[in-house]
Amino acid sequence: MHLLMIVTAVTIAYWLRSSRSIPPGNWQLRWQKTLFLFLFPPLLVFMTVTSIVCMGTQGKMGGMYTDSLSYLLAIILLGFFNILGIKLAFGGWKAIKSVRECPHINLVGKPARLLPTGALFAGQMGFWQPELVVSQGLLQTLSPAHLESVLAHEDGHYQYRDTFWFFWLGWVRSCTSWLPNTESLWQELLILRELRADSYAASQVDPLVLAESLLLVVSNNPMTSDICCAALGAGDRLEQRIEALLTPSEPILETQLQSWHIFLLAFLPLVTVVFHT
Repeated sequence: MHLLMIVTAVTIAYWLRSSRSIPPGNWQLRWQKTLFLFLFPPLLVFMTVTSIVCMGTQGKMGGMYTDSLSYLLAIILLGFFNILGIKLAFGGWKAIKSVRECPHINLVGKPARLLPTGALFAGQMGFWQPELVVSQGLLQTLSPAHLESVLAHEDGHYQYRDTFWFFWLGWVRSCTSWLPNTESLWQELLILRELRADSYAASQVDPLVLAESLLLVVSNNPMTSDICCAALGAGDRLEQRIEALLTPSEPILETQLQSWHIFLLAFLPLVTVVFHT
C-alpha cells in the first residue's frame, strides 16, 4: 500500500510538471502560477515519503499489509533530500564567510560590504538578514543616480527576503532535478524574482534610470554569471526587464490572486497516517 502511495505521488508530480508550460501574463500572475508548478509536485512527494516514514513498517492500511521495501525507499529519499540540503547550506555558509572578510563601508546611509573587484556587482548575501555587497568596479562606473537605482533594486530583494526563500527553492530544485521542466521553471523564477525587485525599485526611483543601469551593468560585464546578475545577458531576460520597466504595470484583481490554500492539498498524504493500524 505504501509503495502504491509513492508511485501515485510521483505520477501526479510528473504529470503536473510535464503537462503544463510556463504561463503567460504579467509578472504577478506568472509568479503565482510558476511557483505552484515548481513547488507543489515535489512538496507532494516529500509529504508522501514523510507520512510513510511516520507509519513505519508494521500494521495495515486500507486492509493491506505494509512492507519494508516502501519504508526503506522513503528513508533513502528523505536521506537524499537532507544530504542535498546540507550540501547547499555548506556552500552558502562558505560564501557568507568569504563576504564577511570584505571591508565595511557606508553607502548612501546604508551599511555594505565592499568587494575588491573591477567587475560590476551588487547583491544581497546571507539568509534571513542578508548583507548588501557591492563591488569597487560598480562604485567607480555608475553615477550617483544609477547607483541609487541599483541599491533600490537590491532593497527590493531584501524586502522580499529573496535570499531566504530562494535558498529553499534552490534546495527543491536540487532534490527534483529528475522531474520534467525543473530547470525551465527555475529559470523562470529567477527572472520573475528580478522583475519583482525591479517593480519595487521603480516605485522608489525613476524606472528609466534603472533601465539605464541594467544596460550599463550588462555592457560592462559581457561574461555576467548567473550568480552575479541572474544571467541578465542570457536570452531575452534583459529585454523582459527593460520592457517591464518602461511599460506601466497592469493592475491585478484580488480575486485573481492564487490562494495559498491550494498547497494544503500537498499535505493530504499526512492524513493517511490516521488510517494506519
